[in-house]
Amino acid sequence: MSALENIFRYHQSSKHGYNSFAPGPGYLDWYSQPDPFRRYEGAEVVPLKKIPPTEKPFFSEALHPSTIAVSPLSFESISQLFFDSLAISAWKSFQGSKWALRINPSSGNLHPTEGYLISGPLKGLSETPSISHYSPRYHGLEVRATFPIEIWTKMLDGLPGDTIFIGLSSIYWREAWKYGLRAFRYCHHDLGHALAAINIACAGLGWRAVLMDQLGCKDLEIILGLTKKNADEVEVPDCMMAISPKEISNDWNFEKQNFLDCFANLNWCGTPNILSKTHVAWPAINEVSQNTRKPFTESYPNFNFGAGSLSNLLDDPLFPLRKAIHQRRSAVAMDGRTKITRETFYQFLIKTIPQACPLPFQTLPWEPNVHLGLFVHRVDDLPRGLYFLVRNKSHLQDLKAKFNHDFLWKKPEGCPPELDLFLLEQGDFRRPSASVSCGQEIASSGCFSLGMISAFEGPLNKYGSWFYPRLYWECGAIGQVLYLQAEVSGIRSTGIGCFFDDPVHQIFGIQDMSYQSLYHFTVGGPVEDTRLTTLPPY
Repeated sequence: MSALENIFRYHQSSKHGYNSFAPGPGYLDWYSQPDPFRRYEGAEVVPLKKIPPTEKPFFSEALHPSTIAVSPLSFESISQLFFDSLAISAWKSFQGSKWALRINPSSGNLHPTEGYLISGPLKGLSETPSISHYSPRYHGLEVRATFPIEIWTKMLDGLPGDTIFIGLSSIYWREAWKYGLRAFRYCHHDLGHALAAINIACAGLGWRAVLMDQLGCKDLEIILGLTKKNADEVEVPDCMMAISPKEISNDWNFEKQNFLDCFANLNWCGTPNILSKTHVAWPAINEVSQNTRKPFTESYPNFNFGAGSLSNLLDDPLFPLRKAIHQRRSAVAMDGRTKITRETFYQFLIKTIPQACPLPFQTLPWEPNVHLGLFVHRVDDLPRGLYFLVRNKSHLQDLKAKFNHDFLWKKPEGCPPELDLFLLEQGDFRRPSASVSCGQEIASSGCFSLGMISAFEGPLNKYGSWFYPRLYWECGAIGQVLYLQAEVSGIRSTGIGCFFDDPVHQIFGIQDMSYQSLYHFTVGGPVEDTRLTTLPPY
C-alpha cells in the first residue's frame, strides 16, 4: 500500500460518526497523564525577559506590518517574541488543582508542540551560535548545543545577517493519551496555531517570518537534535521558520549548504524528561507519522497573495495587539443570547482571506485549500442559515459542482462584493450545528459556528502524503486569527476538534473525498466559570 493510500486509510479510520467514535483510550488514565512541559535536564537554562504587554502596536497595525517600527534583533526582542507566541498566559486553579494556559491554543490544553531557537552569537544568550529549547514553564531557553561561527555563516548564506530560526515539533503521545487515534489531527491543528502565533508575534516587532519548507524531516531531526527517539514519546520535527527584521527570500537554496554534518556531530546537552509513567501504543499514529515524513523538496511556487489587494475591506480597531494575544482564552460555554452586527461578522471573515489580511497566511507558501462552511445563528440583519466562504476563488466552480445542487449560492445583503461569501440555505441550523459537533451545545449557542472544509484529494495527489499535516496547519492558522478577532470584538471563540465528519459532509452534499471537514470553530458570548481562580503566568 502506498504512503498516500495509507493517509486516506488513516483519515477514514480516524473519523467520528453518529454510530461510533474513532478509536480512543475509552477512559482517562490520570496516573499516566503526560507532563505538559518538556525539559532538558542538565542543560543550561537562560531566563528570558518578561516584556509586559504594551498599548501599541494596535491590532490593525499588525495586519500591515510595514507600518510598524522595526525592532532590532536583541535578547530583549527575542524574549518578547517567545513571550507573545509560546509562553504561559495564565494559571487556573480549582479545588487544589492548578494548570497553565498558554498563548498558543491547544486541544484539551495538552500542548504537544515544542519550540526551538537556532541563533547566531547574541549578547545575553551565547557568545557563539547556539541551539536552544524554549521552556514555557520558566520562559527561558535551555541551551542544547553551541557550534562554530563558520557553520552559522554557511547556514545564513543568502539570508540577512540578523536572521534567527525557530523550529517546531510535535509529541503525539501528549494528545493520544486523551484522544487516541484522532490525536495526530489535533497535534497538527496545534502546530498551525503555533505557526500563526509566532508569525503574529513577529509582526508586533515589525519582523518577517518565512517557512523554510524545502527542508525534510530527516534534515530537521539533525538540525534540532531529535535523532534519538524515545519509542513511547516520539518527538517529530515538523518545520523551521526563518525570522528577521529584514526581508527574507523564499528561495533559500538549501542544496548549497553543507552544515548538516556539523549538526549531526554536535555535543548535545540535556536529557529530555520522561512525560508519563506508563504508555499506550497507537501503531496507526506511528504509521501515519511515518507516511507523512517530508523529504527534501525544491521550493514549490509561492502563492501570490496580492498582499493588501483587499485591504480596503479591513476595519481599523484601535485595540492593542499584545493585549489581544495575552488575554486570548477558549470559551468553555456560550450564553445563547449575545449577538454581533453584520459588519462585525464580515470582519471575522475578511481576516481569514489572505488577499485582505496576509498575516499570518504569508508564512504558508501554498495556495489556500481551506474554506469555511458557516452556521449563522445570531448576527443582526443577517438571516439564520447555512453559508459558505470561499477562500480561494479558483475552487468556486468545483465547489458548486461537488456541493448540493439545490444550494442558492447567493451573496448576502451588505456583504462587500470582494468577499466570496454565499448564502447556501436559509433556516435555523442551531440543532444541526450542535449535532454534528459531537452534540456540543457550544456550537449552537454562539453567534456563529463553522467547519473548515478543505480541498483534500487534489492537494494530496499534487504534493504527496507529506502534505496531509499542512492542511491542518492551515486550519490552525485560520483558528488563531478567529481567536484574536474575537478578543478585539469583545467576545470569545473556541476550536472544536470533536465533530462527526461524514454527517458534516452530508449537510453540504459532499459525496467523495474531494473536500473534507478538518476543524470546527464557534464564536459568541462566553459564559465564565466563576468557580475557577485566575493566577498570573509567572
